[in-house]
Amino acid sequence: MNEIQRKITDSFDAQGLMTTLGARLARVADGEVHIEMPFAAGLSQQLGYVHAGAITSIVDSACGYAALTKAPSEFEVVTAEFKINFLRPALGERFLAIGRVQNSGKLLTVCVGEVRAFSGAGDAHKVVALMQATIVNVRR
Repeated sequence: MNEIQRKITDSFDAQGLMTTLGARLARVADGEVHIEMPFAAGLSQQLGYVHAGAITSIVDSACGYAALTKAPSEFEVVTAEFKINFLRPALGERFLAIGRVQNSGKLLTVCVGEVRAFSGAGDAHKVVALMQATIVNVRR
């Protein structure tokens, strides 16, 4: 594990919300982070879909951590703004949030995110949400 992967893993492990959601880091690469979350009845809304708040949380974190891979070592990141589109109900056995850096500047990083829903063990999925996020570098 390299220094960036360790920094992101340590930060992710310190997030109580990710633990509550049952989420885990699935991939950490330069400018891209994947977060996986299993379906749980406790995360559902009244119709049985995974709640938009849970979906938003994992893709926001995936975008933030993707931005952190580009941030200078003396900086942490916080979300300044995001826009999310829900394309269909979040139905599936597991969900994968993918955050990717589109542009990284001195203080602002623009990321795009996608959440995929999987049913069964294969790679077949449906995209349930798309995000665009602006992430700010802040000194520790």
